[in-house]
Amino acid sequence: MTFQRKEYQETALGILKDYLEVARVHGAADGFARIIRDLGLTRTYKPLPPLPETPYLCLRIPTGGGKTYMAARSASIASNVYLEDEYPVILWLVPTNVIRQQTLETLKKPNHPNREALMDAFKGQVKVLDISEFTQIRPQDLRDRACVVVGTFASLRVKDTDGRKVYAHNEHLEPHFVNLPAGIEGLDTIEEGAEKGKPKYSFRNLLTVHRPLVIIDESQNAASKLMHEVFERIQPACVFEFTATPTPNSNILYNVSASQLKHEQMIKLPIVLTEHQTWGEAIQDAILTRNKLAEIAAKEPDFVRPIVLIQAEEKGREVTVDVVEKFLMETCHIPRERIAIATGTQRELDGVNLFDPNNKIEAVITIEALKEGWDCSFAYVFCSVATVHSKKDVEQLLGRVLRMPYARERVHTELNRAYAHVSSTSWTKAAEQMEDCLVDMGFDKLEAEQYTQVQLPVSTEPVTFKPQEPVVFILTEEPDLSKFDLVEQSQLKIETGSDNRLLLRVSGNVTPELEKKIIASVQEEDRPKVAQTIAQYRQLPKRPLSPAERGEPFLVPQLTLFQDGEPELAEYVLDDHLWNILDYPAELTEDDFKIEEKASTYEFDIKGERLTYKFLGKQLPLDFSDTESGLTDLQLTRWLEPRLRQPNIRPENLLEFTRKTLKQLLDERSIPLVTLVRARFQLIKAMAAKIKEYQVKDSKSNYQALLFGDNTTAETTYDYSFKFDPNSYPASDFYHGRYQFNKHYYGNVIGSFDTDEELECAKAIDQSNEVKYWVRNLVHDTWAFRFPLSSGKFFYPDFVALLNDGRVLVVEYKGEHLIEASQEKKNIGEKWEETSNNKALFIMAIKHDEKGRDVYRQIEDKVK
Repeated sequence: MTFQRKEYQETALGILKDYLEVARVHGAADGFARIIRDLGLTRTYKPLPPLPETPYLCLRIPTGGGKTYMAARSASIASNVYLEDEYPVILWLVPTNVIRQQTLETLKKPNHPNREALMDAFKGQVKVLDISEFTQIRPQDLRDRACVVVGTFASLRVKDTDGRKVYAHNEHLEPHFVNLPAGIEGLDTIEEGAEKGKPKYSFRNLLTVHRPLVIIDESQNAASKLMHEVFERIQPACVFEFTATPTPNSNILYNVSASQLKHEQMIKLPIVLTEHQTWGEAIQDAILTRNKLAEIAAKEPDFVRPIVLIQAEEKGREVTVDVVEKFLMETCHIPRERIAIATGTQRELDGVNLFDPNNKIEAVITIEALKEGWDCSFAYVFCSVATVHSKKDVEQLLGRVLRMPYARERVHTELNRAYAHVSSTSWTKAAEQMEDCLVDMGFDKLEAEQYTQVQLPVSTEPVTFKPQEPVVFILTEEPDLSKFDLVEQSQLKIETGSDNRLLLRVSGNVTPELEKKIIASVQEEDRPKVAQTIAQYRQLPKRPLSPAERGEPFLVPQLTLFQDGEPELAEYVLDDHLWNILDYPAELTEDDFKIEEKASTYEFDIKGERLTYKFLGKQLPLDFSDTESGLTDLQLTRWLEPRLRQPNIRPENLLEFTRKTLKQLLDERSIPLVTLVRARFQLIKAMAAKIKEYQVKDSKSNYQALLFGDNTTAETTYDYSFKFDPNSYPASDFYHGRYQFNKHYYGNVIGSFDTDEELECAKAIDQSNEVKYWVRNLVHDTWAFRFPLSSGKFFYPDFVALLNDGRVLVVEYKGEHLIEASQEKKNIGEKWEETSNNKALFIMAIKHDEKGRDVYRQIEDKVK
């Protein structure tokens, strides 16, 4: 199956790229402040104590979000944008040896997405090594390849065996130090003998010379004083963390939510949690759940064999691995060959491919051994019977059952959920404990509550809540449960009352469909009484369902343009516009690109941004042997062109534009070729900015003619409506304030607000008598409502509301200081309203308008 990049991955890495571009000019701390401000957030940059100028960033990715893949992608971004080094040294740090081996396997395995990300980034020139193999690195590797060295945090500690090797003098590394120039600071030196005072031939010194990009996979140890000392020694050029659980010192640049992972079909949610009185009941029901899922999975187009993970207790306690194994075989009648034990002493999963259709394993018993490195998306059911359990172990095991097979939603709804069975003897507050675990796995607290369902039917809505009080029926005979599906069965429980009467307890929402099945399942004489009990139950006050839960549609008309006699989405028509870059001058003026060569630095002006340039990737003189060996302007052109490619520019035109621009710099501005080679990364930035300038100019002209010209065919119509998905709300951050909104389409699940003024605007919409329901719109390519802009980007208005009379109101809130800069957004919003035939309204609201009206009055007057 072809690997597909996910939107949240592109968004997060795009923000990382934006940050590095700004940090390259303005510094690590100022760059962070600028990007965070642009994102509407308030966070303070916390520098690495020994390296305040080194970018130290964190991308927060929940379990199952593809941290390793994103880390591999980040290497090329740092290389091109910040390090400006075609073949950097990358030090990849992980917390444990198990994860070290797993990471090495994925980075070395052909066709694995992690390996492919590195190969694509560095044109196939990649060398991946374990830190214990550092002696295999040759000088030509550092010159011609990106070298990725994978190790643990411990492997860099002086007291560790591997650490001692890292810091020790090693003759195998001598070729790297033969021509080392004097004056490189911070190197360890030989302390005695004839070579006293000379730099050690150590891997630590080699790292210091080449100033690596450090990638941290899970960061619990990264903020320790010991790691700060390590960073001070190796002098990294950048430090990136990819983690589900950042430390207080992490500089979180972007937070990916579990809702985004669910929207992208990466994880199974919600978790259907069932609490049992005894450990035996928990195991039995876990097996029944697995068996029912297996029946459903047999109807799937892709092979899926659901597996149950059972967490047993350590030796000396009641429910040990042996006890669970015996119970599975004797009580649940599972053959021993379908059971695997994975503990410190029994490693029955080693070398086993659980994805193999010929494999028969259905149940895995563990204590904690699966918590690191083990990964199989066929795991669907988590069962914990341990009286005493480590919270961390539970989190790691839960993470195993959340991953979606093939990272693609299953055909059958039941296979898009995860299941958990726990014993009340060990999980005294099961729901709260489960939610706490999810928070520690990177879920927002609201998401943890939202995605934990306690014996509730798993509807298609992701937004869920705590269950209502159960409804109890008194029966004469046991009901026939064969017609209930797996999710419905999780709501039903047959009990014997204190007076020995037979009871059927139903938890959660009793839908009309479930009511029919319940009545049909009981004896004829019980049916009138059951129907009466359900009728009484329906009269009880209940939490109102949100419009999304009720399945109410939320459609928004979109702006269209006629193309070939037929209406088409305006953004598609605008995007189809072809332009020829050769229609514009192939030149870079001194305002576009200026370079001043000094003794040890260069100073650049690129579009008004002044940069004093030192080579950040390596503490070595720049290698211009390529120039000396006869690099021509045509060869430099061919180096530049692939790095400037865009989908709407023909490659042959771009190559010619690049050639002409280079010729102008050489002939008209008399900049030596050797200087341009030295400055090639800055030259890319200057040319990319120039191309963007031309593209925006061309796009604006086309945009103005098609949308605002005398012959415009613009029309706002429901024929091309946008629909808010009732099953998905992929916000990255959520609102946790005290004010309780009553009309949000997704209930109490609301994306965060950028400012208090924006929150006030939301209150005004929520309190309007004319509003039926509304949405806090998101910035999200495939989910949100948006308008096209002349730059080729999009405008995502803050709020979209459905009015009681059927009209749609779009509200963009702006601080008064931003109104002038938002004129284009106001124009396109008003064009959408103007061409809607009174179906749509647009307002750009501010705190107080020119008439003195507050935001409440502005909205009320608009919807009259």
